[in-house]
Amino acid sequence: MRAVTTAGERVVVDCAVPRLEALLAAATAGELSQAASPDGTVDRSVHLDIQASRRPFGRARWALISRGVWAAPPRVLLADACSSGFDLLVEPAGSVLHVTARYRPGPRARAANTLLAGRFRLLAAQTLLHYPALWWASLHGRVPLHVSVLAGPGGVTMLAGPSGVGKSTLLAAGLRRGETATADNVCACDSHSAFGLVEPLRLDGAGGTGPAAPHGRREYPFSGRQSRLDPDRVVVLRRGLSADHAPAVRQLLPGDAARELVTGTYMAGELRRFWPFAATLALATGLGPAHPDVTGVANALADRLPCLEIRLSSRPSVPVGELLEEARSA
Repeated sequence: MRAVTTAGERVVVDCAVPRLEALLAAATAGELSQAASPDGTVDRSVHLDIQASRRPFGRARWALISRGVWAAPPRVLLADACSSGFDLLVEPAGSVLHVTARYRPGPRARAANTLLAGRFRLLAAQTLLHYPALWWASLHGRVPLHVSVLAGPGGVTMLAGPSGVGKSTLLAAGLRRGETATADNVCACDSHSAFGLVEPLRLDGAGGTGPAAPHGRREYPFSGRQSRLDPDRVVVLRRGLSADHAPAVRQLLPGDAARELVTGTYMAGELRRFWPFAATLALATGLGPAHPDVTGVANALADRLPCLEIRLSSRPSVPVGELLEEARSA
């Protein structure tokens, strides 16, 4: 039995399939550890049980909710959840979300998962671990935001902007300078705090030796990660046109910053399958919002915190704190 804290939830994992346990260990950047506390108790808010059985789950007299979804509220069965090949039996019980998984791919899913091993690794981690934790967090008022959050001597910065703008690159530069962070790309956030989704760093793969990641990147260890940070500013990143252009910083209206937070979140490939997953569970269980209040949380953060825009060179490579210092002294 192992556990990891992600998105503000304590996820305990029982896995009867060694290959999948190794996959989840890699997907959590090595943070999957022994679950029991020194007194032998197990603290959890999500319990994931991955079974070796290939038999279908029983669903006699369960109501059909949608194609591949059945419910006997509050229990829900999702066949081939997120097109991953996993059937999930999801059951909220008091303060704990129980998720039981069996790998039962059809011919097409099996072929895709075999031929596209990198895709399967990411999709399995999302389906088994990340999405259930994010959905359970949404019932506790924390919503997914596609942001990086890092802390340094100058404060705690929430970095916003679409995929590819340079958030991970700046975060990695900050880590090399001794800063700390809570997530590379996705956090579960309320109006005051950001709880990181536990994943490896994914950076430009040129010359790297880590596992391959989408868009030519590679995965790297995420040392010193914090489970929670409370941002004191929102910084929206934009790219300039040339590599030699000096960074420029300006104040940003709260409404514009909130729009960047919301649009960047909905554009993110990491969350593309989460929205139908969350809506299905909300409908079938009768619990939680039909849609996490992404706009409400983004507005609350932007209204409460100072908001800035940094226009980067086309090849950002220094920590955001240093960029702010350079831009203000320019």
